[in-house]
Amino acid sequence: MVIGVGALLTACGGTASTPLSALTGTPQRGGLLRVGLVGGGAADTLDAHIPVSTTDIARVVNLYEALLYRDENFVLKPLLALSATPSTDAKTWTVKLRQGVLFHDGRTMTSRDVAATFARIVDPENPKSGASSLTTLDEVVVLGDHLLEFRLNTPTSTFDDSLGQYSLGIVPEDYDPLHPVGTGPFQYESFTAGRRSIFTRNDNYWRENEPHLDELRILNFSDDNALINALLATQVDAIGQVPLTMLEVLDTDPRVDILNSETGMWLPFTMRVDRAPFDDVRVRQAFRLVVDREQMVEQVLSGNGTVGNDMYAVYDSGYAKKLPQRVQNIERAKELLAEAGYPDGLDVELVTAPIQAGAVEAAQVFAQQALAAGINVSIRRVDTTTFFGDDYLEWDFAQDFWYTRNFLPQVNNGSLPTSPYNETHWANPRFLELVEEAKATIDPTRRNELIAEAQTIEYEEGGYIIWGHPNQADAYQRYVGGLVPNGTGLPLSGFEFRRVWLGGQQ
Repeated sequence: MVIGVGALLTACGGTASTPLSALTGTPQRGGLLRVGLVGGGAADTLDAHIPVSTTDIARVVNLYEALLYRDENFVLKPLLALSATPSTDAKTWTVKLRQGVLFHDGRTMTSRDVAATFARIVDPENPKSGASSLTTLDEVVVLGDHLLEFRLNTPTSTFDDSLGQYSLGIVPEDYDPLHPVGTGPFQYESFTAGRRSIFTRNDNYWRENEPHLDELRILNFSDDNALINALLATQVDAIGQVPLTMLEVLDTDPRVDILNSETGMWLPFTMRVDRAPFDDVRVRQAFRLVVDREQMVEQVLSGNGTVGNDMYAVYDSGYAKKLPQRVQNIERAKELLAEAGYPDGLDVELVTAPIQAGAVEAAQVFAQQALAAGINVSIRRVDTTTFFGDDYLEWDFAQDFWYTRNFLPQVNNGSLPTSPYNETHWANPRFLELVEEAKATIDPTRRNELIAEAQTIEYEEGGYIIWGHPNQADAYQRYVGGLVPNGTGLPLSGFEFRRVWLGGQQ
């Protein structure tokens, strides 16, 4: 039975007690961590190379590892690779692997496994989601057990960034996703799609003294109320993606700590640029102008976020900072709609789902704001399984969520005709030319100029409404240690549960 959050909190005596001390000291070994997340369903997967939902991502981060990764400060660092070094023309990248890394079944990871992994990802008959960032890859050549070359057909100055994606986990040559084997800190024990995943400690993990936990359980919840109630009832030890409107309530419980991280993640509205009414750029511009971004951040995120300017990759050195901040302008929005043939406004359907904390609330606030310009928004709320089902990427007007990425990796994932998640169906010719030139440009100053120019086109003509960049808020019991703020946007310190430890449940 799901009971009200407020009732359960009062029953716990949270408002009257002195907060417990946050866990500090030397990490202790052992214990079971129960992690609660909203979402997932029958389409949940353990496949290293096709994660979609938040629960999928949590699984792949702990079962598998890529060659490189972004740490909590969004710094690109070695993981299974010790180094990735470009040739002078950036057409060949030499990767030196970490030695002594074992798969969960005890076999040693070698260059042959890496080559097989990338062959699986870019398989033309069945490309995986990470293939979008590897379009310039011609071949992977094994030079030795722990040395290989990535040979590209085009100079790609940021190819190392592409290697640092969580969807590029290294797997053995004979990988079977139904019996998943990786190099991650935890190994597969059992899995029920839409319900739970149980992983146990990888005793052969290459990092010294990690992981600390004996067991990790990732539990699916149907909605935020059920998730928060489970935390307050100590049925789970940590929860990800807490609705920002609930932070003040949770903060009154002395047993609970809040992890509130500034990020570059974004929660866009997506307009299909190839279908009416959004095939008219004036309509897209009008929709962007009806948004009161500060109000959106305040109401949807309770102020826990930063105002967006219809551009992603805010941490990228080439981010177009000089473009003016877009603000609400109802009169200009009406003019644009009239010019596009909608003098009396128009009716649209907005598809939403609880895909990320704040998504449904953002849809509701947008609908209220759009009324002032004569835009009548009919909200169609579906569950996450339906949203990410057969019609995903086909909605005319919908939402999505993206974690922090730099510009070119993000473009590969969502803004090219070949991208696996081109939800706006964006295919601007000049934009594509600039992106291709930027990929091949070695000089960072010139590359940043090209990125800024490409961003300007998307800022003026694209299909995204990027109203803000939410903080990532999570919550956990105070007996949980090792969680730190994380700028990637991935919940619970980037799902790196190898670092988490328990100080004795209270």
